[in-house]
Amino acid sequence: MTRIGTSNLDALPLCLGGNVFGWTADRETSLAVLDEFHAGGGTFIDTADGYSAWAPGHVGGESETIIGEWLQSRTPSDVVIATKVGTHPEFKGLSSANVRAAAEASLKRLGIDTIDLYYAHFDDPEVPMAEIVEAFGALVTDGLVRNIAISNMSPERIREWMNIAQSTGAALPVAIQPHYNLVHRNDVEESIIPLAEEYGMSLVPYYGLASGFLTGKFRDAETAEATARGRSSAKYITPQGLKIIDTLERIGASHGVSVATIALAWLRSQPTVVAPIASASRPSQVADLLASATVKLSADEVSDLDAVSSWTPTA
Repeated sequence: MTRIGTSNLDALPLCLGGNVFGWTADRETSLAVLDEFHAGGGTFIDTADGYSAWAPGHVGGESETIIGEWLQSRTPSDVVIATKVGTHPEFKGLSSANVRAAAEASLKRLGIDTIDLYYAHFDDPEVPMAEIVEAFGALVTDGLVRNIAISNMSPERIREWMNIAQSTGAALPVAIQPHYNLVHRNDVEESIIPLAEEYGMSLVPYYGLASGFLTGKFRDAETAEATARGRSSAKYITPQGLKIIDTLERIGASHGVSVATIALAWLRSQPTVVAPIASASRPSQVADLLASATVKLSADEVSDLDAVSSWTPTA
């Protein structure tokens, strides 16, 4: 188990992403994935109020509703639930009133009294940072939220949040959720990790498997184009991208684990990273994800992956 930032939250260092629940994984499959994850020692679950409003016929909140059903029917006592505000069609942005209303709606869908970790999903430049800080701090003061966190926000805005929170005595964010993986490194390593180190915050990276590319399943354009997930990862199918996969495969073979497991283990080895986020649309995928929480990479293995991945693909 590992501690999330300056909070009192401890979790297995692998976070299960809930973006697929009710979308590419139907209700029964989602519940089975959650069962498999928890049975294997998983305790950290991430979702958002907007998941999966983008899908035809969906309204947002589908993922939270399924997780809530699982929590009520299984009553686990050791899980950490993280969710986010800002993208639900009825609760867009970070105004004070919206943050409060969205948190109350998430609590109802999840069927819990308090959210363990509550993220600002995206920045909202139309709202003064002082208002955002006050709104999130009030949720902690009033007991709706235990800890707050930040996602998809510039280093400058994160620093502004921290400065205001420190000067006003409001709750300080304990975690940052950035886009970070072996094929998307530079921005995070140059500007976000130093900030996290300065303020004692943890990173909980999303897209840990680069939309499936770092599973090793998509090595050519034809295979990638056959699925939506593959199309999302097609931009990484370059000579250097494939060298990364080859290196992951070699290291994975020496540990008896998958390419995906090593990709997540590399993330876990980076400064301030507490738990990479990865999703599973089938229960059979969960074991590879959980294995990343216990695989110990040698310094040479980390160095090899650092060297082969020291680039950022063209978006």
